Amino acid sequence: MRPATAPRQPAPRLGRGWYLGAVLSAVLALGMCLLGWRQADQADRITANPVRVQGTVTQLPGGSGSYSEVRYTAEGRSLTAADLWLPESTRLGDTLCLEHAADDPAAVRVCGNRYPQPVGITLARTSVPIALLFLGLCLARILRHRRTLPARTERARARTTVVLAAEGMPALTHGKRSRRRRRGGRRARP
Repeated sequence: MRPATAPRQPAPRLGRGWYLGAVLSAVLALGMCLLGWRQADQADRITANPVRVQGTVTQLPGGSGSYSEVRYTAEGRSLTAADLWLPESTRLGDTLCLEHAADDPAAVRVCGNRYPQPVGITLARTSVPIALLFLGLCLARILRHRRTLPARTERARARTTVVLAAEGMPALTHGKRSRRRRRGGRRARP
């Protein structure tokens, strides 16, 4: 007869959504930081040495899938700037004052604006703190869950790692082949 004991309950498992949320929010925060950094870098380069040119509006934004386009000439080349912030009263074919960086004619903004695309800066300013807050929430939940798990000994953790890694890996087996049995039995040596 077996002694009457309560069955052992498995440790609660944390859903993969917390890990996925942490990774996605970190990627979002990094991407938005890069977008904001690029806009600020272009603004600084234009401010350091601006060159004023005249541009012609060739396309106005209309709907969610189209952007504004302004064609201008810099250093003898005809260039197009897309998705610039345009004043409200701008019409197709109007001429605008543009500033571009002396060392990079592609870094362009409308005269009087600080950033080439202010929407990118606004998006970065709002989404980065939200993404970092969500990342902190996910990491706090993951760490809190890990603290509630029963403590494992370092020896058991190391043994598991070695057993999983030693299966036929030359770096751990010093170039010798694994002694695992193959399917179909041993082959005869010639």
